[in-house]
Amino acid sequence: MAVRESLEVADGRRCEEDCDDDGHRPRRAGTAWTCAAHIITAVIGSGVLSLAWGVAQLGWVVGPACMFCFALVTYVSAALLAGCYRTGDREKGPRNPSYMDAVRAYLGKKHTWACGSLQYVSLYGCGVAYTITTATSIRAILKANCYHKHGHDAPCSYEGSYYMLVFGAAQLFLSFIPDFHDMAWLSVVAAVMSFSYAFIGLGLGMATTIANGTIKGSITGVPMRTPMQKIWRVSQAIGDIAFAYPYSLILLEIQDTLKSPPAENKTMKRASMISILVTTFFYLCCGCFGYAAFGSDAPGNLLTGFGFYEPYWLIDFANACIILHLLGGYQVYSQPIFQFADRFFAERFPDSGFVNDFHTVQLPCLPPWRVNLLRVCFRTVYVASTTAVAVAFPYFNEVLALLGALNFWPLAIYFPVEMYFIQRNVTRWSARWVVLQTFSVVCLLVSAFALVGSIEGLITQKLG
Repeated sequence: MAVRESLEVADGRRCEEDCDDDGHRPRRAGTAWTCAAHIITAVIGSGVLSLAWGVAQLGWVVGPACMFCFALVTYVSAALLAGCYRTGDREKGPRNPSYMDAVRAYLGKKHTWACGSLQYVSLYGCGVAYTITTATSIRAILKANCYHKHGHDAPCSYEGSYYMLVFGAAQLFLSFIPDFHDMAWLSVVAAVMSFSYAFIGLGLGMATTIANGTIKGSITGVPMRTPMQKIWRVSQAIGDIAFAYPYSLILLEIQDTLKSPPAENKTMKRASMISILVTTFFYLCCGCFGYAAFGSDAPGNLLTGFGFYEPYWLIDFANACIILHLLGGYQVYSQPIFQFADRFFAERFPDSGFVNDFHTVQLPCLPPWRVNLLRVCFRTVYVASTTAVAVAFPYFNEVLALLGALNFWPLAIYFPVEMYFIQRNVTRWSARWVVLQTFSVVCLLVSAFALVGSIEGLITQKLG
């Protein structure tokens, strides 16, 4: 009895020192800056590479205005959702460490199933998109080196499927990082890489524009043969921009890494403001200078549009930065699925050794490694499946547009607005209720327009 009491006292002291306010989680140590690094890693990804193409479809007026609008919408969405991190009291209420936890607490079981399905489809789709983008960047490096070595008329062509398999193998290794608390370093590295290739894309766009001696492009964007084709292109461009901005589906997982005090929602709003200002600046620069440099010939992937020629080493470095960034970005989007699977199977099979037991593996020249068989199997199947889908549908702009349209309204707008109504006790037909409902309906129409266009583009590419 004395031994047990002493253990309980010791555990209590240790928990006071090392545990968080729920009594069993590791103490969180995130700040606004680490939070901003996570967000930038998630947001400035493959989406930035398609923005020049998107602006080219929309033209000089609508293109930049569309990016400003999505930036504003993204901040409003983030601010609404950040306030739902704790149920009840926004500083001391029970925490909701994931998007689904918040929906369950505020909206109930039916909404949770709908939200979970959409969220995990979107997260899964981001893994597919990042696999496609990485293969494109690897091929761009190989092409640039080939043209530099053998001349601009050399038959430099490379199959993308092999490089998707290579990326999948790397992600299989990284997928055994336990959770967000253990990957701040990876997000910081990835954020640095995103700044690097965004600056290079901006610099090359500026240099090409100066070399051309003129600003290309037009008010109405790329001309098409029929009005219907123009409508499809505009809808795909909106979908691409929608993909580039929102991060609501992982916002609460990132917010769960923040220390308190100050209240997590205040820190998250600050981090969101910093991140959205930074990303909007880069998005406008890359999108507008890319369009100014190439006009109607703006490529779907900005860094594959500089001819693969000179300076080939700079294009190589930029694409290498993209690859390193997406190695981390894939994990930022995949970790919520991994954590959900771990919790789901642990609750469903509490007595299963396969699900709950950890085994120590000692590899030569490496520290001991704790392995869980469920994690090995689930994460291997997950990475393999995203790679397989990417190989089957390697269409960069169309895939991004489809994901942007699917993710934008339900996850970035509808659920945050509905949870905000409950969290703040907003009465029906009040001024605030009418404004937010109007905001939600407008975003729904935009999302539906982009979804139809992206599906049409994907079918056309696959059949064509």
